[in-house]
Amino acid sequence: MPTDPVPPGDWDRDRAYLALIARQHVETDLQGKLDVSGVIQQTLLEAHTAGHVASLDTGPRLAWLRTALARNLTDELRRLRADKRDAGRERAREASAASLARFLAADQSSPSERVDRDEQLLRLAAAVAELPNGQRQAVELHYFQGRPVAEIAAELEKTPAAVAGLLKRGLRQLREFLADAE
Repeated sequence: MPTDPVPPGDWDRDRAYLALIARQHVETDLQGKLDVSGVIQQTLLEAHTAGHVASLDTGPRLAWLRTALARNLTDELRRLRADKRDAGRERAREASAASLARFLAADQSSPSERVDRDEQLLRLAAAVAELPNGQRQAVELHYFQGRPVAEIAAELEKTPAAVAGLLKRGLRQLREFLADAE
């Protein structure tokens, strides 16, 4: 059953949710070449233009947004591929697209479990978006992408001890944000 239109604050939560998804499914080296923020903006514009999306319950709205984001990211990746034909880059883009497709695959949970999960994901995405940039990057790379601390340290040009500190502070901050949200 549709609910009231999405309040402006929920569009902000949706933006944080889409940003989290996009960062997880676009290879780090492509994020500099791909305008992820622009793709998210395009996705939200399409949702606003479609009109009916704002009146959907949380679960269907997020499903619509994920599908639109996947389509828009795929389009952008194709544009990049058309601009430069490099086998290494194409493999990375194909891996990103495959990863995104796996994320969008239907799961076997019940509707109420999906609604609960979607609400939790929205809260988590909003909390992650509130983290300082270094903490956000470290948390996403380690906990969402499963990358080891040493690899993150090399990528962020920090020592492993500094990355461990970012992770510790980031998790503490996330716990506070999520406790406040409840």
